[in-house]
Amino acid sequence: MSAKKKLQVFVSSTYKDLMVERQAAVEAILKAGHIPAGMELFSAGSESQLQTIRRWIDESDVYMLILGGRYGSVDPKTSLSYTELEYDYAVSQDKPVFAVAITEAALDAKIRAEGKDVVETDNPKELKLFREKVLTRISSFFSDPKDIKLAAHETLADIQARYALAGWVSASDLPDVSSMLEEMKRLRAERDEAASQLAQLKAKTEKQAARPSSRWSDDEFKELGSLLNKLEINTKVFNEMETDPPLKLNVLKILDVMRDNLITGVTNRANVSDHESLLFHNICPKLEMHELAAVEKVSGMAWQRYRLTAKGKALLIYLDKRKHAVAQISDKQSSVPDCPPPIKADTAPHSSTPTRRLRKKAEV
Repeated sequence: MSAKKKLQVFVSSTYKDLMVERQAAVEAILKAGHIPAGMELFSAGSESQLQTIRRWIDESDVYMLILGGRYGSVDPKTSLSYTELEYDYAVSQDKPVFAVAITEAALDAKIRAEGKDVVETDNPKELKLFREKVLTRISSFFSDPKDIKLAAHETLADIQARYALAGWVSASDLPDVSSMLEEMKRLRAERDEAASQLAQLKAKTEKQAARPSSRWSDDEFKELGSLLNKLEINTKVFNEMETDPPLKLNVLKILDVMRDNLITGVTNRANVSDHESLLFHNICPKLEMHELAAVEKVSGMAWQRYRLTAKGKALLIYLDKRKHAVAQISDKQSSVPDCPPPIKADTAPHSSTPTRRLRKKAEV
């Protein structure tokens, strides 16, 4: 007889505008026989609290996101909301993730009932991008709390059937430890073998991945550069003084200036620099959308690394060629001397010209 598992479900959302919806999710999780966990246990806002959130996500089996009309508090280091950072971290840890997003009609009704505090006014563009990212994965929509309860009940049942999750079980239902150890030994051996094969495949792929920039046309890179040039973020990471206002920088400029970091790779390890944190959490996902960067999981490590792809490096080569061409044109224009005025025939010196000397020699 298999043990009855209780899954720990981490519930993530903005807080004040979705208190009723969070309560509906908690009730549905409890009714399904599982364990809810979320921000009620702590308050978001500092790095130590963000680390606490990540630890709770690590210890949870499933991540559930309730997405309303607010983007939430923004982390000054990454320019992303804490809710989006939680979501990205859960995805990076391969947690089963599902989301319920409010419908436009429901949001309009909520605004009429509760006021404009339930709608985003500071970072609407960031909320739109976050919502688009969320809806590419398992998600559904809600108009009222009943929809959230139904989605939680159905999705958790499906996840429990499809995934071999650890969960929580009663001590009396624990399986034989020796068989578990044998299974762990077998899985470890399979993992090591798979890691070895992956390393060999990666080494082979990297040799073939240095595709020449001719695989992508100049027109494609020109259009891509224009797009990245228009994609701007506000950040204080590059400020010399903490009191200075945020800088508005475009992604193309950051890609060009921080190329060395992006080529060697940036990670989401703890205690990385603010620059690396901004690159990993904010810039690289935007580059990844255009196949300019890719995330790789380091074997045996909980953290991940983003690196530029062959296409990303080819874009840098294209930018360098463009800059070199512009510099050459500028050099040519600056090196052309001013033309002296033409010499008139009646003012030209005669006694010392070669023609005069040759004529005298001929007469002799």
